[in-house]
Amino acid sequence: MRIFMLLMVVCMVSCTSKPKEKATETASAEETTQKTSSEKTMEKGSIHQFTVKDITGNDFKLADLKGKKVMFVNTASECGLTPQYEQLQEVYNTFKDENFTIVGFPANNFGAQEPGSDQQIAKFCKANYGVTFPMMSKISVKGDDMHEVYQFLTQKSQNGLEDSDVAWNFQKYLVNANGELEKVISPKTLPNDESVLAWIEGK
Repeated sequence: MRIFMLLMVVCMVSCTSKPKEKATETASAEETTQKTSSEKTMEKGSIHQFTVKDITGNDFKLADLKGKKVMFVNTASECGLTPQYEQLQEVYNTFKDENFTIVGFPANNFGAQEPGSDQQIAKFCKANYGVTFPMMSKISVKGDDMHEVYQFLTQKSQNGLEDSDVAWNFQKYLVNANGELEKVISPKTLPNDESVLAWIEGK
Protein backbone atom coordinates (compact mmCIF):
# COMPACT_ATOMS: atom_id res chain seq x y z
CA MET A 1 0.00 0.00 0.00
CA ARG A 2 2.80 2.38 0.89
CA ILE A 3 4.53 1.64 -2.37
CA PHE A 4 1.30 2.35 -4.27
CA MET A 5 0.84 5.69 -2.47
CA LEU A 6 4.46 6.66 -3.17
CA LEU A 7 3.99 5.94 -6.87
CA MET A 8 0.83 8.07 -6.91
CA VAL A 9 2.70 11.05 -5.34
CA VAL A 10 5.56 10.76 -7.84
CA CYS A 11 3.10 10.61 -10.71
CA MET A 12 1.21 13.71 -9.48
CA VAL A 13 4.41 15.75 -9.05
CA SER A 14 5.60 14.75 -12.50
CA CYS A 15 2.30 15.66 -14.15
CA THR A 16 2.07 19.07 -12.50
CA SER A 17 5.67 20.04 -13.25
CA LYS A 18 5.53 19.51 -17.00
CA PRO A 19 2.91 22.18 -17.74
CA LYS A 20 5.00 24.68 -15.75
CA GLU A 21 8.04 23.81 -17.79
CA LYS A 22 6.01 24.11 -20.98
CA ALA A 23 4.56 27.44 -19.83
CA THR A 24 8.08 28.70 -19.09
CA GLU A 25 9.25 27.62 -22.53
CA THR A 26 6.24 29.30 -24.17
CA ALA A 27 6.84 32.55 -22.26
CA SER A 28 10.51 32.47 -23.23
CA ALA A 29 9.61 31.94 -26.90
CA GLU A 30 7.12 34.82 -26.80
CA GLU A 31 9.73 37.08 -25.19
CA THR A 32 12.25 36.20 -27.91
CA THR A 33 9.67 36.87 -30.64
CA GLN A 34 8.80 40.25 -29.11
CA LYS A 35 12.47 41.16 -28.81
CA THR A 36 13.15 40.17 -32.43
CA SER A 37 10.13 42.16 -33.59
CA SER A 38 11.31 45.17 -31.59
CA GLU A 39 14.81 44.91 -33.04
CA LYS A 40 13.39 44.83 -36.57
CA THR A 41 11.35 47.95 -35.82
CA MET A 42 14.47 49.76 -34.63
CA GLU A 43 16.59 48.92 -37.68
CA LYS A 44 18.08 52.05 -39.22
CA GLY A 45 16.69 53.02 -42.59
CA SER A 46 18.75 54.65 -45.33
CA ILE A 47 18.20 58.07 -46.84
CA HIS A 48 19.68 56.75 -50.08
CA GLN A 49 16.21 55.56 -51.10
CA PHE A 50 15.12 59.10 -52.08
CA THR A 51 15.47 61.13 -55.26
CA VAL A 52 14.93 64.90 -54.97
CA LYS A 53 15.06 67.92 -57.27
CA ASP A 54 18.12 70.14 -57.14
CA ILE A 55 17.90 73.92 -57.29
CA THR A 56 18.11 73.86 -61.10
CA GLY A 57 15.22 71.37 -61.38
CA ASN A 58 17.23 68.25 -62.15
CA ASP A 59 16.89 64.90 -60.39
CA PHE A 60 19.37 64.42 -57.56
CA LYS A 61 19.65 60.80 -56.45
CA LEU A 62 20.70 60.52 -52.82
CA ALA A 63 21.88 56.99 -53.68
CA ASP A 64 24.75 58.69 -55.51
CA LEU A 65 26.02 59.80 -52.08
CA LYS A 66 26.69 56.24 -50.91
CA GLY A 67 30.09 56.06 -49.26
CA LYS A 68 29.99 59.72 -48.17
CA LYS A 69 29.12 61.32 -44.88
CA VAL A 70 26.50 64.01 -45.47
CA MET A 71 25.30 67.07 -43.59
CA PHE A 72 21.71 67.91 -44.47
CA VAL A 73 20.73 71.47 -43.58
CA ASN A 74 17.60 73.55 -44.11
CA THR A 75 18.60 77.03 -45.22
CA ALA A 76 17.11 80.53 -45.51
CA SER A 77 18.31 83.76 -47.11
CA GLU A 78 16.81 86.30 -44.68
CA CYS A 79 17.57 84.74 -41.30
CA GLY A 80 19.84 85.87 -38.51
CA LEU A 81 21.64 82.55 -39.00
CA THR A 82 22.09 83.05 -42.76
CA PRO A 83 25.82 83.89 -42.29
CA GLN A 84 26.27 80.18 -41.47
CA TYR A 85 26.45 79.75 -45.24
CA GLU A 86 30.03 80.98 -44.88
CA GLN A 87 30.98 78.24 -42.40
CA LEU A 88 29.08 75.64 -44.42
CA GLN A 89 31.11 76.50 -47.51
CA GLU A 90 34.37 76.44 -45.54
CA VAL A 91 33.61 72.99 -44.13
CA TYR A 92 32.64 71.78 -47.59
CA ASN A 93 35.86 73.11 -49.11
CA THR A 94 37.91 71.42 -46.40
CA PHE A 95 36.34 67.96 -46.56
CA LYS A 96 34.71 67.61 -50.00
CA ASP A 97 37.57 65.40 -51.20
CA GLU A 98 37.38 63.20 -48.10
CA ASN A 99 34.07 61.43 -48.72
CA PHE A 100 31.97 64.22 -47.25
CA THR A 101 29.40 66.60 -48.67
CA ILE A 102 26.71 69.06 -47.64
CA VAL A 103 23.20 69.14 -49.05
CA GLY A 104 21.19 72.31 -48.54
CA PHE A 105 17.40 72.43 -48.59
CA PRO A 106 15.98 75.98 -48.74
CA ALA A 107 12.77 76.19 -46.72
CA ASN A 108 10.32 78.97 -45.95
CA ASN A 109 8.88 77.43 -42.76
CA PHE A 110 10.32 79.86 -40.23
CA GLY A 111 9.37 83.52 -40.23
CA ALA A 112 8.91 83.49 -44.03
CA GLN A 113 12.67 83.98 -44.26
CA GLU A 114 13.12 82.13 -47.56
CA PRO A 115 10.52 83.80 -49.82
CA GLY A 116 12.43 83.68 -53.11
CA SER A 117 12.27 81.31 -56.05
CA ASP A 118 14.90 78.63 -56.62
CA GLN A 119 16.58 80.89 -59.15
CA GLN A 120 16.70 83.80 -56.71
CA ILE A 121 18.01 81.59 -53.91
CA ALA A 122 20.77 80.17 -56.12
CA LYS A 123 21.81 83.66 -57.20
CA PHE A 124 21.85 84.90 -53.59
CA CYS A 125 23.94 81.96 -52.33
CA LYS A 126 26.49 82.30 -55.12
CA ALA A 127 26.81 86.09 -54.95
CA ASN A 128 26.97 86.45 -51.17
CA TYR A 129 28.69 83.28 -49.98
CA GLY A 130 30.16 81.57 -53.05
CA VAL A 131 28.15 78.43 -52.32
CA THR A 132 29.24 75.43 -54.38
CA PHE A 133 27.89 72.55 -52.28
CA PRO A 134 24.71 70.92 -53.64
CA MET A 135 21.58 72.99 -53.11
CA MET A 136 18.15 71.48 -53.64
CA SER A 137 14.83 72.96 -54.73
CA LYS A 138 12.90 74.73 -51.97
CA ILE A 139 10.81 72.38 -49.82
CA SER A 140 8.86 72.27 -46.56
CA VAL A 141 10.63 70.78 -43.55
CA LYS A 142 7.67 70.67 -41.15
CA GLY A 143 3.89 70.48 -41.07
CA ASP A 144 1.42 68.60 -43.24
CA ASP A 145 3.42 69.21 -46.40
CA MET A 146 6.77 68.10 -44.96
CA HIS A 147 9.02 66.69 -47.67
CA GLU A 148 9.64 62.93 -47.54
CA VAL A 149 13.36 63.41 -46.91
CA TYR A 150 12.56 65.38 -43.78
CA GLN A 151 9.93 62.86 -42.75
CA PHE A 152 12.79 60.36 -42.78
CA LEU A 153 15.17 62.66 -40.87
CA THR A 154 12.66 63.56 -38.16
CA GLN A 155 10.79 60.28 -37.56
CA LYS A 156 12.33 57.46 -35.57
CA SER A 157 10.02 54.97 -37.26
CA GLN A 158 11.91 55.71 -40.48
CA ASN A 159 15.45 56.65 -39.43
CA GLY A 160 15.74 54.18 -36.53
CA LEU A 161 17.56 56.73 -34.32
CA GLU A 162 15.26 59.36 -32.86
CA ASP A 163 12.26 61.60 -33.34
CA SER A 164 13.04 65.29 -33.73
CA ASP A 165 11.49 68.57 -34.82
CA VAL A 166 13.22 71.03 -37.09
CA ALA A 167 13.49 73.91 -34.62
CA TRP A 168 14.56 76.69 -37.00
CA ASN A 169 16.58 77.46 -40.10
CA PHE A 170 20.02 75.82 -40.32
CA GLN A 171 19.33 72.70 -38.27
CA LYS A 172 21.83 70.02 -39.26
CA TYR A 173 21.29 66.30 -39.71
CA LEU A 174 24.45 64.20 -39.92
CA VAL A 175 24.11 61.02 -41.98
CA ASN A 176 26.80 58.35 -42.28
CA ALA A 177 28.22 56.72 -45.41
CA ASN A 178 25.45 54.09 -45.37
CA GLY A 179 22.74 56.74 -45.41
CA GLU A 180 21.89 56.26 -41.72
CA LEU A 181 21.09 59.19 -39.44
CA GLU A 182 23.68 59.53 -36.66
CA LYS A 183 23.35 63.02 -35.14
CA VAL A 184 20.97 65.98 -34.97
CA ILE A 185 22.67 69.37 -34.50
CA SER A 186 20.77 72.45 -33.35
CA PRO A 187 20.43 75.52 -35.62
CA LYS A 188 22.64 77.75 -33.50
CA THR A 189 25.54 75.27 -33.47
CA LEU A 190 27.92 76.40 -36.20
CA PRO A 191 28.76 73.99 -39.03
CA ASN A 192 32.43 74.17 -38.03
CA ASP A 193 31.81 73.39 -34.36
CA GLU A 194 34.37 70.97 -32.90
CA SER A 195 31.71 68.28 -32.37
CA VAL A 196 30.71 68.43 -36.04
CA LEU A 197 34.30 68.39 -37.31
CA ALA A 198 35.11 65.44 -35.03
CA TRP A 199 32.19 63.51 -36.54
CA ILE A 200 33.31 64.29 -40.10
CA GLU A 201 36.85 63.18 -39.29
CA GLY A 202 35.64 60.04 -37.49
CA LYS A 203 37.17 60.97 -34.15
